[in-house]
Amino acid sequence: MQQPATTTDETEGRNTCRCRWRAEVGQMMKEGATCWEPSPRGHQRQVWKFWDSMKIAAFILGPALLMFVAFRNSVTWHLQKFWGASGLFWQTQWENLHHLLGGNEWVIFIVCAGIIPALIFWIFNGILMVADVTGKPSFITRYRIQLGKNDPVDTKRLQDAIRTALFNDFFISLPMIILMLPILKWRGEPCSLHLPTFHWFLLELAIFTLLEEILFYYSHRLLHHPLLYKHIHKKHHEWTAPIGVVSIYAHPIEHVFSNMLPVMTGPILMRSHVTSIMAWHSLSFLATTISHCGYHLPFLPSPEFHDFHHLKFNQCYGVLGVLDRLHGTDLLFKQTKAYERHSVLLSLTPLTESIPDCPKKSE
Repeated sequence: MQQPATTTDETEGRNTCRCRWRAEVGQMMKEGATCWEPSPRGHQRQVWKFWDSMKIAAFILGPALLMFVAFRNSVTWHLQKFWGASGLFWQTQWENLHHLLGGNEWVIFIVCAGIIPALIFWIFNGILMVADVTGKPSFITRYRIQLGKNDPVDTKRLQDAIRTALFNDFFISLPMIILMLPILKWRGEPCSLHLPTFHWFLLELAIFTLLEEILFYYSHRLLHHPLLYKHIHKKHHEWTAPIGVVSIYAHPIEHVFSNMLPVMTGPILMRSHVTSIMAWHSLSFLATTISHCGYHLPFLPSPEFHDFHHLKFNQCYGVLGVLDRLHGTDLLFKQTKAYERHSVLLSLTPLTESIPDCPKKSE
C-alpha cells in the first residue's frame, strides 16, 4: 500500500527538478550569461559524451568527404570523355597555371591562397546582398530564418559591415596569408609543380576541419568573457540576425585570433601545398558565409546552429557542434524549433513552413 505514494513522490520530485532546471536556465538567458554548463555527473558520463561527440564529427565529415570525392571524380570523368583530357588533368592544369605565373612563388601563393578565395567570398556575398537589399529573387528570400528581420536590410548598417569586412579581408587576412609562405617554405615546398595526391588532400581536409573546430570553439568562447566581449566581440554581435558579409565583420583582434588562425593553423602544421590551401580557404569562406547568411537554402549546410548563437549569444559556440555537445553549450538550442530545422534541406519547401514556430501565448 506504500508503493503508490512513493511513486507519486518520486514523480513530483523529478518534475520539481525539471521545473527548477528550466527556471535556472531561463534566468541565465535573461541575464545574458556568457556560458552555461550542467554539473558534471562523473567521469563515465564525460567519456560517453566525448565519444558521442566524435560520432557526430564522423557523421558530419564522412558524407561531406564522400560527396567531395564523387564530385571530383565526376568532373574528371566528364573532362576526359568530352574534352579528351588525360588522366593527369589536374596536374596538367596546375603546371599550366604555374608557368603562366612565371613560376614566381610569391605571386603563385598570393593568387591561389589569397586572391582566389577572396573572389569566391565576395562573389557569393554579392549575390546574397542583392537579395538582402531588394528582397529578390524570392527563391532565396523565401528561405529566411528569422522572419521579418533584414527584410530589407538596413543599407547604412550594410555599408558599415562592408567597409569593415573589406578592411579585414585586404589589410588583415591577406597579409597574414602572405606571412604563411616563408613559414611553409621553411618546412617544405608549398608551390612545387608536383600536386599532392587526392587521398592526402582528403586527410588534410579532415584534420583542418577538426583543428578549426577546436581552435574556433575555445577562442570564440573566450571572446564571450565579459572583459573581452565588451571591447572586442560585441561588434560582431551587433547583428542578432546576421547576413553573409557579417561573417568577417569583427574587431581586428577577433579577426586575427578567432577567424584567421583557426583556419591557417592546419595547413601550417600539415605543411600543405598551395592548392590544398586554396581549396581549404575557399571552402572555409563559403562555409562561414553560409552559417551567417540568414537563409536556410536547399541542399546547402544548415546555418541554424550559428544563427541561433547570434540570436541568444550564449549557445552554439563551435562550427560543427562537436565541442558544444561535449561542454553542454547547446542544451537550450536542442529545446527549440531551430534544432528541429537543423539539417540539410532536401526539398524546396522552406523549413519555417514545414516546421513553423510555436504560436506566441498572446496569440
